Amino acid sequence: MIIVVGSINLDLIARVKKIPLPGETVSGSSFASAPGGKGANQALAARRAGADVAMIGAVGEDANAEPALALLKSAGVDLGGVAAITEGDISTGVAMILVDETSGENQIAVIAGANACVDGDSLKGASIKADDIVVLQMEVPDAANLAAIKVAQDVGARSILNIAPYGEGAVELAKHADITIANETEFDDLSQALSLSGNDRREKAHAFCQAFGKGLIITLGADGALAIIDGKEYSAKSPKIEAVDTVGAGDTFCGALAVALSEGQPVEAALKFACAAGALACLQAGAQPAIPLRTDIDKMIA
Repeated sequence: MIIVVGSINLDLIARVKKIPLPGETVSGSSFASAPGGKGANQALAARRAGADVAMIGAVGEDANAEPALALLKSAGVDLGGVAAITEGDISTGVAMILVDETSGENQIAVIAGANACVDGDSLKGASIKADDIVVLQMEVPDAANLAAIKVAQDVGARSILNIAPYGEGAVELAKHADITIANETEFDDLSQALSLSGNDRREKAHAFCQAFGKGLIITLGADGALAIIDGKEYSAKSPKIEAVDTVGAGDTFCGALAVALSEGQPVEAALKFACAAGALACLQAGAQPAIPLRTDIDKMIA
């Protein structure tokens, strides 16, 4: 079982001619809304990649809650751990996304809403077992993530922490999670905060793993991914594609990686599987609507 503790949002997506500079107004070509949130994205990615998945998070009691959960529900993700927050004027989380229609690159602003209410108590109904993988990101409070890591450690389950979007809390959390996933920029921020020694990212990545005895994966966009697990280095290339929208690529990578590791795939094969899934997620607009099915991932690898 993959257990995802994380955010649930409704994404509001505008495709524009270019990402605006500060104070600049640009023209857009289309607008759509779709379920999102890094936690929900990773949960759906894991489910579509073939795993049984349970989601732990929170939504508001507003009109955005149902569409935010729609694809998780239709995919068969266990939503028993998703709370509906009724106290105060708390809304379902929202992400406002601008996508450059030429390059596919994006700019995102997130309003946490109910995601800020996820805490250690949110885990009380979760039945985490030793063969589970607990997947975490940085769109819920750090205390909730730390509590989830501790629960996983107590029962012998593995924890995977994606330090996106990067925040100060990532420094402490990364010391405890079994595997930390970061893109190049996030790892640069983490290595600077930890004063890791080394002349380049690769050397600093080894320094991180040696210092804390944990695994690390750095995603490299179109260049694939680098992993250091149990002191050994692995890499995988990303399939060559023409990206339409990169919004959900990183989340898809994380969810697919968790599935591959839960199946006992070797690290190099798991990286290849996750890179293929992440590449496929770039071929359609939006985050969750673009997440590929297992059959598509297997075809891409073949």
